[in-house]
Amino acid sequence: MISAAALRSPAHALPFWLSLAIVPLVFIAAVLGGWWFLLVPLAAWWLLGALDLVIGSYAANADPLTPERDLRLYQVVTMIWVPVQIAMIFGLIWFVQNATLLQTWEKAGLFFAVGVLSGTVGITYAHELMHQRNRLERWLADILLASVLYSHFRSEHLLVHHRHVGTPADAVTARYNEGFHRFFPRVLRQSAVSAVRAEARMLARKDRPWWDLSNPFWRYAGLQGLCLGAAFLLGGWGGVGLFMLQAFVAIWQLELINYIEHYGLTRKHLGDGRYERAQPHHSWNAAHRVSNWLLINLQRHSDHHVKPDRRYPLLQTYADEVAPGLPHGYPLMSIAAMIPPLWKRIMNPRVKRWRRAHYPEITDWHPYNKALNPLPRA
Repeated sequence: MISAAALRSPAHALPFWLSLAIVPLVFIAAVLGGWWFLLVPLAAWWLLGALDLVIGSYAANADPLTPERDLRLYQVVTMIWVPVQIAMIFGLIWFVQNATLLQTWEKAGLFFAVGVLSGTVGITYAHELMHQRNRLERWLADILLASVLYSHFRSEHLLVHHRHVGTPADAVTARYNEGFHRFFPRVLRQSAVSAVRAEARMLARKDRPWWDLSNPFWRYAGLQGLCLGAAFLLGGWGGVGLFMLQAFVAIWQLELINYIEHYGLTRKHLGDGRYERAQPHHSWNAAHRVSNWLLINLQRHSDHHVKPDRRYPLLQTYADEVAPGLPHGYPLMSIAAMIPPLWKRIMNPRVKRWRRAHYPEITDWHPYNKALNPLPRA
């Protein structure tokens, strides 16, 4: 077990600052133009995936009782990323709209690269921040999500996903044999609807209407409006288009991860609309060291569902018989997910083994393979 003293060491904490090392690649691409924007996806996907294969896994667990004061170095990087991402997005909008040498396709390629970072890193950090009890960190999460026009993710994730993962009420649990290209448009539609309904239900329990000012969707709309307004002021309608392009890429990156995390893993139906409690075996995990540095241990996903507000350096790994493991980290699995035949060849046999191991009594899985729907209306 990793001690609190070891966690306090900069040598242990600084690898989790890996994300900041990728940011200069975006600015190099902006200056050089052409195909240099490919540096970012090559680094975030292929290079990290290759390093995962070379360096391998890391299954050591930190002491979960480590006090908060010993985790400052880990906390700071998620907070620093907020101004870094805002400066990157809006600084580059101003730069490219005033750079006469860049052609339209070069600008689009650059903001594709920005979206890879604002999705892979930005939304991952927002996910960490939104789960904390500190109001400042929650606000920082809202700012990051607004910068990719996906503010409702906070409501959907906290009020729907964590409560209903692995059931028909969770839109982002990918069902068995559902390819990503069918999953993606479905989840874009259903997760937004389920987030709105979840917040309305929360207000109804307090005898307040959905349009009450305490509804966070007003805050979401205000922050997203500010981001769109800033993009317009800095780059006109072209700037808005580039901003929306990076937002779409970021959302695509997020939903790729959502797709991977729970693919085919469903909770047992107990009858009368009730499901078993969510357990570690309802999430896919990966202990690959380098991708867990970039994704701040997001791949230790089962433990995140066990204790959602546990800070990322304290997330625990589980044995394969307790929680299922992926053959590769998220970077390589994301590439596989974009090729449905390859994904199904890799993952469907694993889902079948998981079913035999955890639910040998279930012989008919067809009801669990039906399309997953959002929360019903109140």
